[in-house]
Order: sequence, then C-alpha cells, then structure tokens
Amino acid sequence: MSSEVPEQPRVMRRILRGPRPDAVPALIARACMLVGILDVAAGVFPRFRNSRMHRMAEVLPGALGPFAAALSLSAGILLLLLAHGLRRRKRRAWRAAVVLLPAGAVAQFLYRHSVTGVLISVLLLLPLLLHRNEFAALPDPRSRWRALANFVLMGAGSLGLGLIIVSVHPHRMVGDPSLSDRIEHVLYGLFGFEGPVDYHGNTSWTVGFSLGALGLLTAVTTIYLAFRPEHPAARLTEEDEAHLRALLEKHGGRDSLGHFALRRDKAVVFSPSGKAAVTYRVVSGVMLASGDPIGDVEAWPGAIERFMDEAKAHSWTPAVLGCSETGGEVWTRETGLDALELGDEAVVDVAGFSLAGRAMRNVRQMVKRIERAGYETRVRRIRDLGEGELERIRHAAEDWRDTDTERGFSMALGRLGDPADGDCLIATAHRVDGQGEPEASQYGDLKAVLHFVPWGKNGASLDLMRRDRSADPGMNELLIVAALQAAPKFGIEHISLNFANFRSALARGEKIGAGPVLRAWRGLLLFLSRWFQIESLYKFNAKFQPRWEPRFVVYASSRDLPRIGLAAMQAEGFVNLALPRFLRRRFRSARPCAHRRAERRAEATSRA
Repeated sequence: MSSEVPEQPRVMRRILRGPRPDAVPALIARACMLVGILDVAAGVFPRFRNSRMHRMAEVLPGALGPFAAALSLSAGILLLLLAHGLRRRKRRAWRAAVVLLPAGAVAQFLYRHSVTGVLISVLLLLPLLLHRNEFAALPDPRSRWRALANFVLMGAGSLGLGLIIVSVHPHRMVGDPSLSDRIEHVLYGLFGFEGPVDYHGNTSWTVGFSLGALGLLTAVTTIYLAFRPEHPAARLTEEDEAHLRALLEKHGGRDSLGHFALRRDKAVVFSPSGKAAVTYRVVSGVMLASGDPIGDVEAWPGAIERFMDEAKAHSWTPAVLGCSETGGEVWTRETGLDALELGDEAVVDVAGFSLAGRAMRNVRQMVKRIERAGYETRVRRIRDLGEGELERIRHAAEDWRDTDTERGFSMALGRLGDPADGDCLIATAHRVDGQGEPEASQYGDLKAVLHFVPWGKNGASLDLMRRDRSADPGMNELLIVAALQAAPKFGIEHISLNFANFRSALARGEKIGAGPVLRAWRGLLLFLSRWFQIESLYKFNAKFQPRWEPRFVVYASSRDLPRIGLAAMQAEGFVNLALPRFLRRRFRSARPCAHRRAERRAEATSRA
C-alpha cells in the first residue's frame, strides 16, 4: 500500500499551533502567582512583615487586622492554586478569581480602610473582566480520586508550612521544644487545638490562626473536590468501537499500531466525513494521541483538525506519541506542530526470517536448548481457544505481571481474550516431562504467553509478553520464533515486535568515530536503562534481524516536552498514581485476597 500523502487544498485552513495561552492570560497568571507568593511570605515570615516591604505586605489581599497572617496564607495559597488554571484559560479558575479579588478588596476597605489594598485587587480584577472571553476553556476529565490527592498534597504542604510557621519565632518561643513537639503542635493546630509549643506575647495567637487557616483550607478544598459533580474521562463507546473497526477493516494495514486504537480507555474524534479518526487519552492536561490517525489518509486532515479543536476548547496540550514518518508529516503540515524522532519499531518480514546463519546462532542455540528441556509451543487464534483454557491464560498473565498496573498505551490493547478480538493471535509455551505428560503447576503446563493483535489482513503486532518466573530463560525468544514460523499458516507476512526508544542513538553511539556528544547521550541512555527498558529492548529486538521503522513524537513547543514526557510515562504505566494491586482487589470484593487467590489456583489446577 502506498504511503504517499496527497496534498490538500488550503482554503483558509487555520494553522492550529496548540492551546498556548496568549499574553494576557499568561500575564494575569504571573501576577496572581506573584501576589500569592508575597501573601504566603507575609503570613509565614514575621521578618518579612517587619522589613522594608512591610507596607506592601500590609496592603496585600488578606492582610487584615489580627488575622493578617492567617488570611494572607489563605489568600496566597488560593491565588497560587488559581494561577495554573488562569494560565490554561480555565473558565472556573476565572470565576473563582473574580469572586476572590472583590472579596479581598471589600475586606481591605472595611477592616483597614486601605485604599492601596483595594487598588491591588482592582488592578488584578480589571484585566480579568476586560478579557473574560479569553478564559473559556472547559473542565478537564476528573473523578473523586482528586479529593484524595488534594488531601495528601495539601496536607503535606500544610505540615511543611506549619513547621516553618512554628519555627520562625525563635526569640519568642518558650524553652527549646524538640522537632517532635513542633510536629505535634502543627498537627494539633491544623485541627484548631493548642499544642505543646508556647510563645511570649501575641505570637501564640498568630501561629494558632495561621495553622487553623491551613487546616481549614485543606479541609474545604478536599470537601469541595469530593462532592463536586464528576466529569469522567471519556471512554470508547460501542458505537465508536464499531466505527473504528470498520475503518480498520479497510485501512488497518497502513499502521501497525492501528488496532491499539481500540483500547476502551481512549476517546475518539472523527473527521467530518467519518472516514478517519484520532483516538486519544487526556493525562495531566495533555491530550495524548498514539500512532497515526485511523482511516483514509485523505481524510486525516479533517480528523486532525477536530482533535486540535477539542484540545483548544479544553486548553489541553496536544501531543502525538509514536506516529510513523507519514503520520508525522501530515501532523506537522496540518497543525504547525514539531516532530522529534522517538525511536524505532522492529518489524520482521516472515518470508525472509530463518534461524540459519551466523547472525541467528545465539537465538537458534537458545531455542534448541529450551526445546530439549521439554518445552513445546502452540500458536492459535483467540477464537480457537476454549473458554476454560482462555480463562486460565488470563489469570496466568495477570499473576505473572511484575507491576501493579497494566503497562502500555501506544502499543498495548489492555485486554486479553475479549470476544470481539477473535482475530488476535496467541502463542503459548508448555512444559512437559520426559514421558510426554504435562508438568503439573499452578497453571498446569502453561509457562509463557505472547499475544499479537491484527495489523491489517496480513500482519500482526506484538501486544503482550508474559512468562512464569520459574520457567527457563528464553521463553520470549522461543515464542517469537514459533509465531514467525507459524505465521504463513495464518496468512501473516510481517510481525511488529517491541518498540525500541532512542535505538539510533544507541546504535550510532557505540560505533567507531562517534563524537563526544553522541557518546555522552548514549552513556545517559545506558544509565537510564537501569530503571527503564531502553538498551535491553533494543538488543532483544535486534536478535531477530528486523527492519527498523522510525517513530516520532509530535508536540507544540519544546517547553512542553517535559510535561508530555511525564504524561506519556503515566499513560504507559511507568509512573503509577493508582492504588496498589492488593488494595484494588480488596475494594473489588469483600472476600480476602488470599481466599480468592487460593480459589483461583484450585480452579486452574482442576482445569489443567
């Protein structure tokens, strides 16, 4: 299939460069942040209030009478929280700021008769009102887990600030309380009670009001997040999935990552004609698409424009992870975004694969050694497996996973054995003893599983690799060779293996003549390989003599790359903010985890 992209007529086509805030929202956000920092400093540090800047500190929002420190802290933290939303042009942040600033101005006038304090609030309020149309971004997907995250983060921040507040009055402190006494005083103060630390003069009131304000602010924000209406993340509906499957049926051979668009934790936007689509997930304010658009390449610009419109409406940062060279060209041409090579995808052509030759000697020897140890392989379509065997494979794959959550986003389907995925290919390794009888274990003779999703009508793309840790090394090599050798029987001509991040840098950096910059970059990648599978995936893929297909990340600005990188790591499962697996299992059922696991093992053994 040709990968040539036809030129589209540009009839007043907008060049959407992503939802970067313009000068006014950015300036207002910086002003709110600056005033918030000054408010917090005025509430925390007494020397700041008594320094040359005391006049400014006294007229900042919140500096009111005997409650100056507490109110300064509250107003400062709220302004800091609102600054991020204002930068992203969020409508709700604008509404909160419009309410907070007049309230501060009224309080300044009534309690201090401070004209300067009123002017500061008005100077921030006027641009907000004059440019209200700039703040029209819709809310992000959210759930009530945000309340728990807020409680943890705000609680930790309040504890840290509280320790500073307690400790910045050394000359007024009675005695020399220990660190544990100060922490105890902070914890009591957050709940509005007196702690073990005492001060001379009115300092006890200042510290007490400040700690109480921190505790109240933590409680109010947590309660608000817990009881506000949910705005859940979009999910792939049955209608959308059916539409995507129809597009993949016609155009699925263009991109090896196409079938992964059917993950049900993604949302989708379609082109006006319905002939193309872009699937995505929103992670930490980043609208993250993966792979190329699905469908007819001539309709890609329409789907991309819908994607960018959605990003702009919510003030999300647009990004594409793992698109092909053709996809990158279309994305950058239609949107004005930039592209950066992320790594290479290993693709093995079945017709040219053979275990013969010196280059394949290590793989050949490993496969033969494992086969002599009593292992055999089976390669089948998912639809050809019985329900009992499929359930046993599901349980084994879950228990053999070495992380709390399923990893993968751009090259993972996130499920195994779904009835709608009957065309998926599964390769299993089984251990038999010398008499040809299966070796009994928790999952019978099953020792390793590889799962492949369709890549058009004549290809397959690796989705999942799992093995029993007690099995002999080399299970993955054995099953990949078995899948390649069995591929012709299923009409498969090429198989996509793992994605190797920064493969070209690793390959070029180890060659003679590599420059110091390239060698330093390779050294950094090797260092990071201690925690992330960078070098190991590259070397594993290289064993099978694949052809390398470059993959790209598309982004709006270089300053977005750290944020996009963090969002991608969250989406792929390398940064996990979810509950541990044992806690999730406990919440799913009232039965103890150990009982359920014992029942599962007994069931798997009986089926074997």
